[in-house]
Amino acid sequence: MKNKIHPIYQDHHKVGGFATQIREVVFGAEDGMVSTLGAITGIAVGSGDQFTVLLAGSVIIAVESISMGVGSYISNKTEKDTHKRRIKEEEHELREFPEEEKKELQEIYVKDGWPIDTASIMVEVASQNEELMLKEMSCHELGVCTKDDGKGSIKSGVSMFFSYIVGGLIPLLPYFIFPFTTAMPISITITMIGLFLLGVWTTRYSKRVWWKAGLELFALAGLASVIGYLVGQMADKFLI
Repeated sequence: MKNKIHPIYQDHHKVGGFATQIREVVFGAEDGMVSTLGAITGIAVGSGDQFTVLLAGSVIIAVESISMGVGSYISNKTEKDTHKRRIKEEEHELREFPEEEKKELQEIYVKDGWPIDTASIMVEVASQNEELMLKEMSCHELGVCTKDDGKGSIKSGVSMFFSYIVGGLIPLLPYFIFPFTTAMPISITITMIGLFLLGVWTTRYSKRVWWKAGLELFALAGLASVIGYLVGQMADKFLI
């Protein structure tokens, strides 16, 4: 009889490679909703013109989605390149100072809780295989435990780009559909609901309480709305 995995662990394992993209998806969608809502709410209050809101909102989403996507790609690529350089340096040290590196790895194992005799055996086994020794040192000393195929940075950038667009369209959509006077409250409402649901969704991959995570993002939407409204009021009073 085969052992069955509890559904909660099945969901966890299904995350797989997508786990590395969750940060970009959540960050992009959250920032798209919050920043777009705050901006168009202020513009709506300050201008009182629906076309201006639609134009400004569309420009914000187009420019910011590209900026966020490129920024995510560059930052992730820079991190990967840094890891590669550090691994190359570690590879050089293993060739030039093999005994010192073996002693260092043994100390790491002992610090991690392994008995010293077991740690010594583990080091001897690892040192017989150059690739394994490099992997162990990279993971335990440098904190780089996975190989990058070069596609991770691109996936991160694409995930950020599209998630920002989706997030940004949520607060802007009511201005395309409803009259100007009713579009603003609908925009604020659906964005706050969207952020709450986004927060709840993130708990699928964490152990946080669902309603706390939802309310955290819900509060961000409320703050963005208030700030946007106040800035719009000030612009309407002092600049127009």
